[in-house]
Amino acid sequence: MYSVYVVLRTAVLVVCIAYARAVFITVDAHAEECFHDEAKSGTKMGLTFEVAEGGFLDIDVKITGPDGKTVYSGERESSGKYTFAAYADGVYRYCFSNAMSTMTPKIVMFSMDVGEAPTKTQEGEEVHENKLEEMIKELSASMASVKHEQEYMMVRDRIHRSINDSTNSRVVMWAFFEAIVLIAMTLGQVYYLKRFFEVRRVV
Repeated sequence: MYSVYVVLRTAVLVVCIAYARAVFITVDAHAEECFHDEAKSGTKMGLTFEVAEGGFLDIDVKITGPDGKTVYSGERESSGKYTFAAYADGVYRYCFSNAMSTMTPKIVMFSMDVGEAPTKTQEGEEVHENKLEEMIKELSASMASVKHEQEYMMVRDRIHRSINDSTNSRVVMWAFFEAIVLIAMTLGQVYYLKRFFEVRRVV
């Protein structure tokens, strides 16, 4: 019976990981987008984010606890990963602020991983789980980490492709401009020489 429970637990973890995808949001200039998750004291939480598009690819990040205490605060960050343990039961709030931008919106990809709350016995001591469950938890955490890393690699590829496209378009425009200048100079020289010989013929 216990093995059946473990198998079901594993299946639930795998399904949860399969549907745990990163979230894309747009933070307008002078705006702030906030989200929240509820957690029990001692629960491990991890916020991972990356700015995909907009301006200098920077954003202000802030995490606050149930009592309004600042857990983490970062300014003008392009990407980051911050893991912490909930210090009290309640709602934890995390915000992305684009207040520093005058007109450019930012596209941010983020994910918040909320672990399982530690279970305790009636005496208040933590329950020692067996080795198999610990291996399952480690496996699920590794799978989630790989999935998130894959998603962030896709975002980085998108950013690099955008930079390459922008660079290529600038090179093409500059080459086009140079071609126009050369054509204009050639036509100018032809016109000047033509006028020069016409003046000498008249004289």
